[in-house]
Amino acid sequence: MLELELQQYLLHEYPKENARCEWKEFKNLKNSFCGDEKDDVISYVSAISNMGGGHLVIGVHDETLEIVGTDTYNYDRQKAILRLTERCVNLSTEGLDIDEFITDDTNLKVWVIHIPRHLPKRPVFAHNKAWQRIEDSLVEMTAERMAVILDEPIFCETDWSAQIVSDATIDDLDEVAIAKARKMFKKVHSRIPEAEVNDWNVETFLSKCGIMKNGGITRAAIILLGKYESAFKLRPAVAQVTWTRRDEKKDVIDYEHFTVPFILTVDEILSRIDNLTMREMPGGTLFPDTMKHYDDYTIREALHNCLAHQDYTIQQRINFVENPTYLYYSNAGNFIPGTLENALTNEEPQSYFRNECLCRAMVDFNMIDTVSRGIKKMFNEQWRRHFPMPDYEIDATKKKVVVRIYGNEINKRYTDLLKTNNSLSLWDCISLDAVQKGRLIHEDVAKDLLSRGLIEGEAPNYNISLGVAKNTHQLPSYTKTKGLDKEKLSQMILQYLQNAGDEGAKRDSIYEYLRDVLPSNKTDEQQLRMVGKLLVEMDENKLITTKGRKWIIRP
Repeated sequence: MLELELQQYLLHEYPKENARCEWKEFKNLKNSFCGDEKDDVISYVSAISNMGGGHLVIGVHDETLEIVGTDTYNYDRQKAILRLTERCVNLSTEGLDIDEFITDDTNLKVWVIHIPRHLPKRPVFAHNKAWQRIEDSLVEMTAERMAVILDEPIFCETDWSAQIVSDATIDDLDEVAIAKARKMFKKVHSRIPEAEVNDWNVETFLSKCGIMKNGGITRAAIILLGKYESAFKLRPAVAQVTWTRRDEKKDVIDYEHFTVPFILTVDEILSRIDNLTMREMPGGTLFPDTMKHYDDYTIREALHNCLAHQDYTIQQRINFVENPTYLYYSNAGNFIPGTLENALTNEEPQSYFRNECLCRAMVDFNMIDTVSRGIKKMFNEQWRRHFPMPDYEIDATKKKVVVRIYGNEINKRYTDLLKTNNSLSLWDCISLDAVQKGRLIHEDVAKDLLSRGLIEGEAPNYNISLGVAKNTHQLPSYTKTKGLDKEKLSQMILQYLQNAGDEGAKRDSIYEYLRDVLPSNKTDEQQLRMVGKLLVEMDENKLITTKGRKWIIRP
């Protein structure tokens, strides 16, 4: 829409600044995301969240309401959302979103950040302080406001999994599933005499686990212990896991749907995986004599997490896809810790669960733990095996979490590096894994890895360093990734143009000639720009010149 139309739309949709809405210029979004306290994006996000949630309009003058636009640098919406959850402690991902508008006439960009209300008893912090709005001022949270938040009820929202299924009875539960649950309960609660647990009738046992209340059967009980047909009593919620096997061409070659009781059917799902024993070990002799493609704990933990943290109200199934080199899991719902970093670094157990009743029962049945160690253990297991780290894709907009677990090495350089360098930390491995997969890493992380000689190059195209390549005997692969140096490329161009004679050659033809010796970690567009820049430099150095649209050797 036109600039004036956008201004009128924003004024109509969002009030001119109150405790739950703020308009700011923030022309340089990179610096504004984490600048000085009280004067950056995260401070305002903290304040608006602590006042009940609302909106932050960026790219508009806060007094004249003139649209001035914001430079989002290399931020896209998903990266910005991730950065907010990294910098704003306790910020929920439920409802966190960003709308982007670009004016048709002036090409100015405006962002509207939609900020969720703080979670119960959990004020949102930025710069290690909780903020709030008082009239037009942004201030550090008052003791009175802090007390209001901390005194809130623990559960402001109803736990879906704890609700009673009105027409369900004990007869809707599977006897074999109950027997297994009792067996697992005794293993977890070894301090309770086994004879005492055996003496409990079914109603008492289920009540002790919290999935039966005053004689009523909860949704959690149906999910874990229900007979096949009892799943229909959860409608419109979908309690289903779909296993799919795909070949190298991504074609589906087998599939099956699984439903309750999941305490039993999880084993059936996992039995479908071709978790074969590897005879030729990646990385050489430092691996054990034999090893399966997937660690049993890791593949089970990932699936149990999908079941425990699925948002069943979204009415979607859980997907579990077996690919030739990795396993793919996806479940509906936002990632409760907010970011993967929060899940891996949090020093205390997660204090909030979407399906509290279901999660507690799964703990009792030895399916998960609630001390926030499961995800970190999955990463450590992959590190121990010298395999790629798990991939987490957290889409707050679509309310979807995707996990990939790799069963083969992706890049031998990464494998050898993990084998030969005992000084690496888990975060080093995660960052290096991202580099090997061609993904962006934070500039501070890149500086650290560069300073330690583990990577080299320029943002965002980093690769493994020459020193590490020598130590791990990866010079051929390193050279292919890095490409020939500028001097050698110039000599090749001169030779090519000399052969072309007076006819000369266009840039695209020169690019095709050089393509195989250009850095393999750059895209075609980046390689083409690189050749164009080199041609201009050679022209400035009076080595070559242009003849029409072609390049020739300078007479």
